[in-house]
Amino acid sequence: MVQMHVEYQGDLHCELKHGPSGATIYTDAPTDNHGRGEEFSPTDLATVSLGACAATIMGIAAKRHNIPLEGMKVHVTKEMVTDPVRRIGRIGLTFHIPYNAPTEHRKLLENAARTCPVHQSLHPDVQKEMTFIYAEA
Repeated sequence: MVQMHVEYQGDLHCELKHGPSGATIYTDAPTDNHGRGEEFSPTDLATVSLGACAATIMGIAAKRHNIPLEGMKVHVTKEMVTDPVRRIGRIGLTFHIPYNAPTEHRKLLENAARTCPVHQSLHPDVQKEMTFIYAEA
């Protein structure tokens, strides 16, 4: 079990502390929901967490199979919906992989991304679209 702590600081700002490391991050409500957008919003963190989780699980698979993945970048987009309630409607992820991977490596990496714990934890109504762009030879 990992313990973390949230302190509401007022004016729609929160301080988040990671128990094991002591790392701290801050959130603010987005500008379209009464905030100033000065930090990641909680839904921004949820979406970018999907990108980080997928990259991490891909990294584990790459390490096991000696696949060069260093320098990979993930571009994340978030679209909110309001019907029937305000929530994340779509997350788009574009993986820029600096390696012209053969088919078997591509299948391994893409499966790793799609089976990461955050992907598996998100509600099925949240559209999760992943695009993989590999370097040319």
